[in-house]
Order: sequence, then C-alpha cells, then structure tokens
Amino acid sequence: MSTDYQRAREELGRRLRELRVESPDGRLTGTELAERLGWPQSKVSKLENGRQTPTDDDLRAWAVAVGQPAVSAELRARLKGFESHIRSWRRQLAAGHAPVQETWNALVAESRVLHKWENNAVSGMLQTADYARHIFLGYAALQCSPRDTEEAVRARMKRQEWLYQPGKQLNLLMWEGALRAEVCPAEVLAAQLDRLVGVVGMDTVRLGIVPLDAGLRIPPGNPFSILDERLVVVEDWHAELWLDDAETIALYRRVWDTLAESAVFGADAQQVIARVRRNIKV
Repeated sequence: MSTDYQRAREELGRRLRELRVESPDGRLTGTELAERLGWPQSKVSKLENGRQTPTDDDLRAWAVAVGQPAVSAELRARLKGFESHIRSWRRQLAAGHAPVQETWNALVAESRVLHKWENNAVSGMLQTADYARHIFLGYAALQCSPRDTEEAVRARMKRQEWLYQPGKQLNLLMWEGALRAEVCPAEVLAAQLDRLVGVVGMDTVRLGIVPLDAGLRIPPGNPFSILDERLVVVEDWHAELWLDDAETIALYRRVWDTLAESAVFGADAQQVIARVRRNIKV
C-alpha cells in the first residue's frame, strides 16, 4: 500500500474520531458509537486508526450517528480524493466489467500516446473478442463479480477503434510468456496470435516482444500503462494504482525504456510470435 494512500486514510480516520468526540449530543466513546451503528467496536477502531477503508455508506452512517449529517459530503469527498489513486477491484467490479471498460475507453480516447507493458496476457488494446471473453470470465470468477461478459467485450472492442485514428500511437511491449499463457482454448489463442502478427507494421502500433531468453536489466514487474506522460495505471490483483505525480510517471517511463532494450520489433517480433504460434496444438 502506498505511503500517500495510507497517510490519506489515517487523516480521514482522525477526522472521523474528531467528529465522534465533538458530537453535538456529547462526546461519544467508540463503544457507544458502535452500538448506535450496529457495528463491532473493532470496526470503529480500525476506521479511526486508518487500518480499514470506509465505504460511502459507512461515512454516511457515521455522520448521522454522530449527529452531523451535513459532513457526509465532506467525508465522501475525502474518500474519493485518495481512492482515485488506489481503485480496488472489489469496488470497481461491483457493477461488472463493462463500466470499468467504459472508464478505460474514456481515458484512452483523450490520450494521444500510450506506452504499455504486459507480461501475463495479451494487451486489451489488441485482443480478439474471443480471447477477451475468456479473460473476463476468468476474472469474474476470481473476483466474484457480476458476469456482464458480452457487454464488457463490446466495450473493449470499441476501444480498439482508437488504433485507427490519425495521430494516435500505441507503444506496446509484451513478454513472450504473455503469448504462451493458455488462458483460453488453443484455437482462441492461435487466432489471437494471428491477430498480433497482423498488427506489426501498423502506423499507429509499435509492438515489441521481450523473448523469454532475452537478458533483462530489471525484473518484469507488474503490467502498467502510461497515458500521455500524465497518468500511470498499474495493475495488481487487488486494485489498480492511478499515479499522476511527475516523478513517478518519469520512473515508469524509465522502466518501459529499460524493458524495451530487451525487446525485438518488426520482423523479429513477428518471428517470435510465429514460433509460439507453431507450438500451439489446435
């Protein structure tokens, strides 16, 4: 968990404690507040000490319970402010994958240049519909989220229209392991690799593959995207990290450039993809 995120959560916790202590109904103990809310006392303690992230409903209930419902909007604004940096999958996927894909569509639409690193699956920017379908099904099962698979696939395919717009540029690096990951049936993976071979040479796509036997100056790390040098989005199992400070963006750009030193492009990239494709038993 990032230091900035934890600091913001602790500050929100201090504000919650302040509201409890300064309740118009008189100072409330943590136990008294928990009884009013119908919560275990441990939850009140965790929220006040920055060891648990509240939900919007938690904050609304807290404001009412301490006799200050008007501060609900302030508390929710604080939450939104620091959660914009760590966006948990649990919250994002509460309504399914399609809304998340639409958010990404908006981010990409307003961007001119993307730098992406993928080390575990083919990038969504170049996925076939069948491949994307299996990815969404797998993550829905993992996250126990609503299965709006077809809506999510359509949204992801819509985003790929960006690739055919003048002035756009996708700089994509993928580890060879991402090409080999059998996250779908063999025939789907074969078609996906055929798609990748076909995009090599597109004006708007610069595709680099880091072979499994390539020397690496740094470990592969997590997948990430850099959007116009203004935002970095890093993917992890529990959340997306949205990072917008200049120093961090510069760091991730150095990571991308360093990984690119180990990549092959153009015809050499096609050869790596074709080699993987030949080993698939359809």
